[in-house]
Amino acid sequence: MNFDRISAWAPQWLSVVRIMTALLFLEHGTQKLFNFPPAPEPMQLSGLLLAQGLIEVIGGILLAIGLFTRPVAFILSGDMAVAYFMAHAPQNFYPVINEGDAAILYCFIFLYFFFAGGGPWSVDAARGGSGLTTP
Repeated sequence: MNFDRISAWAPQWLSVVRIMTALLFLEHGTQKLFNFPPAPEPMQLSGLLLAQGLIEVIGGILLAIGLFTRPVAFILSGDMAVAYFMAHAPQNFYPVINEGDAAILYCFIFLYFFFAGGGPWSVDAARGGSGLTTP
């Protein structure tokens, strides 16, 4: 198999992974803010939960369209690290038991988007930028 032909599609697949990750992340925010999709038990929106829902909705939308991809991804990566250590890690050391494996995965994939950018199918690319001010 000639992997060079497959590798030529890597930039487009970066965009596909960014879009799908953002849509899955956005779903967490819409569940918190709008109870859609319906949660097994409706969430009481306190200060932190409201802030988290807003971060997930706004960040998810910006990431899905690829606007300001790098700074948004950096913020979301940190957000997921904080969420893991605040909500999941105190429950148990093992992520599979404390149900924090999604937060860890989001944290690292957002960190990857910070370094990789949004790919060719993004507003950033259409604007001729990378989503981050150039040095």
